[in-house]
Amino acid sequence: MNKILRLITTSFFIAIVISGCSSKKNSKPKVADKPPVALYQDASLALESANFEKASEILEALDSRYPFGPHSEQVQLDLIYTYYKRSEMALALANIDKFIRLNPTHKDLDYVYYIRGLTNLTVDDQFFQNLFGIDRFNRDQSYSQRAFKDFNHVLKYYPQSEYAKDAQQRMIYIKDRVARYEVAIAEWYIKREAYIAAINRSKVVLNNYPDTRSVQDALEIMIQAYDELGLEEPKKNALSVLKLNYPDSKVVRRSESFSIFDW
Repeated sequence: MNKILRLITTSFFIAIVISGCSSKKNSKPKVADKPPVALYQDASLALESANFEKASEILEALDSRYPFGPHSEQVQLDLIYTYYKRSEMALALANIDKFIRLNPTHKDLDYVYYIRGLTNLTVDDQFFQNLFGIDRFNRDQSYSQRAFKDFNHVLKYYPQSEYAKDAQQRMIYIKDRVARYEVAIAEWYIKREAYIAAINRSKVVLNNYPDTRSVQDALEIMIQAYDELGLEEPKKNALSVLKLNYPDSKVVRRSESFSIFDW
């Protein structure tokens, strides 16, 4: 029994030693103990060479060692950028919110809101869409909506910002995608014969996204839903709007040659 216990004890300590050696091999090299100015120069060089892993490592060390150093605010901004470039979106968003809270009047807040918009938009993108070009507009759009608010904040409060033009273009893209999301839900309700719900989703598109390409689809869904419910007057109103704005719609052509609802 004593031999067995000694064997177990020896094996235990060997495992600890091996684990410690392995941990040392796999751990990241420590950041050199340098003055904050020298460390920031190292971080800047890493950023310039797009070595974001090294840059974030140095910046994290700077932020923890010298939270009130000469470059403290810029360190935080650079750290946000490195997290974004490394696709560490949770860290990026957490640091962005912290920066806004602690620096409500900072001169670079336009950039901070812009990068938060980009981060939220990136979170919303899925791996398969990026890899295979799969359109995922029919998935949850909560992060897209947050991104829209961030870009709109840039336009509203910093209209002269260098990021304003790109923010506006991204807002157009987001509006189109969110509108198609609403249409996809309306179509889902139609298939399940939930016609009132389909009409309500279509109205969201008409009321909130009237300048998107999804308006035609929303009107056609409304017409079909009104027909299924036997609501003639709102059906005629929706058809007249569709005919006025989208005369080439298949629903309009069908209404002119046969019965509009011969689906």
